[in-house]
Amino acid sequence: MVGFDGLVNLLSIPLIVFGAFALVDAFIRREDAFRAAGKQTKPFWLIILGIALVVSLIFPLLSFLPIIGLIAIIVYFVDVRPAIKQVGGGGGGRRGGSSSDGPYGPYNGGR
Repeated sequence: MVGFDGLVNLLSIPLIVFGAFALVDAFIRREDAFRAAGKQTKPFWLIILGIALVVSLIFPLLSFLPIIGLIAIIVYFVDVRPAIKQVGGGGGGRRGGSSSDGPYGPYNGGR
């Protein structure tokens, strides 16, 4: 039984990493992108993903709460994140495009 418990604890590590990545990803997305994509608000997803992360840290993997949290994380990655990225809700830094893009479109060298 000790070996099985070790295996379950080992499997909980990717769940924690997956949850932390989802929380950080939701945090860096723009708030208006959530509304434009027709998904729930950014605070809603931050709360859900935060709770999922805390639950995965506290409870063992085989209880039902981390499984519910895993489902919420999967829904975020499969449904919400692609819709937000499609709307253009990238995180900080460049929002797509090339480094040669100017205020009126891409610079083509006067061609």
